[in-house]
Amino acid sequence: MEKSKKRNSFIVYLIIFFLGCLAMYGLIHYFPVIVTEEVMRLEKDVTVNENGIADAVEKVYDAVVVVSTYKKDVYTASGSGFVYAKDGNTYHILTNYHVIEGGDKVTVSFTDETVLETKISGYDEYADIAVLTIESDKDLAVAQIGSSYNARVGDTTFAVGAPLDSAYSWTVSRGIVSGKDRKVEVSLSNSNTSDYIMNVMQTDASINSGNSGGPLCNSNGEVIGITSLKLVSSGVEGMGFAIPIEDAVEKAEMILSGKIYDTPYLGVSMVDLKEAYYDFRYYEIIRKSDLSNGVIVTSVEKDSAAEKAGIEAGDIIISIGDKEVTNKAYLRYYLYQYKVGDKVKVKVNRSGDTKTFTVTLKSNKQTS
Repeated sequence: MEKSKKRNSFIVYLIIFFLGCLAMYGLIHYFPVIVTEEVMRLEKDVTVNENGIADAVEKVYDAVVVVSTYKKDVYTASGSGFVYAKDGNTYHILTNYHVIEGGDKVTVSFTDETVLETKISGYDEYADIAVLTIESDKDLAVAQIGSSYNARVGDTTFAVGAPLDSAYSWTVSRGIVSGKDRKVEVSLSNSNTSDYIMNVMQTDASINSGNSGGPLCNSNGEVIGITSLKLVSSGVEGMGFAIPIEDAVEKAEMILSGKIYDTPYLGVSMVDLKEAYYDFRYYEIIRKSDLSNGVIVTSVEKDSAAEKAGIEAGDIIISIGDKEVTNKAYLRYYLYQYKVGDKVKVKVNRSGDTKTFTVTLKSNKQTS
């Protein structure tokens, strides 16, 4: 009798178990959205703790300096920079050329409020790189150099510098790598025309004028670029630019070694066709060419590479090598891809006819 009761109870429990399983199957089968939403809701309730990039910032923070430029002891400009190398008691600082342009005295301020006068070791105007040198018995912080080549679009970046003025020195702004290998036109004379093309990285980390020359770093606190430009235009926000650190260090090492910038040189004066469009002096030249882009040769230096090749004043340069030339900036950019002594095809429009000249590039023996 007792065994029979136990058997009946077991059968009841078994039936209830199977009925429960059947009910659960029906619930999942006919109401899957409810179950899915409940699971998703539970996943969204998970809390993520983020400590930021404070440790990375600390690695580079004390190596960043505020650069102040003077002309005849009159303060003219300020920017940022960072100690990137040392040799004994000698420290070298990277900044932008435009930060110190026109100055005859430059000082740097450190996070501990120490101010030191620097030696301007040299610069490259077109690369927008300048090297400052100081002597110090203190053990100064030196920034760790990283790799812009290894940086990927979407990687975390941050900039350290002095936006606007020294009241905001050592401001940290955070963003990502927004793009690589951007071609940005640069004016060296603050005019409306571009003088050169720079190959830069793009970031949405906040960059303002006083940030120029400061480091752009990755999430490990390694410098991957030098903040140099900000695209300022109506409706455009969050577009900052930085010179890849490999390019900057290469120029800096050339400067410190005392090497001459053996830059390829055509030996012509020129004006953008679009800039000259409404200048009566170039009216006939432009009319006969029927072009909308190019560079007009206004004069040719005696014994220059251009003269020896046969290029004349009034010619409109339309290509160099296999690259189309739209303005002076791109002409210089493509020209500087070659070396002194290289032979390059230069195509021009002369009175409506297209001519091609082979130019053996010379050097302008440019030094800083």
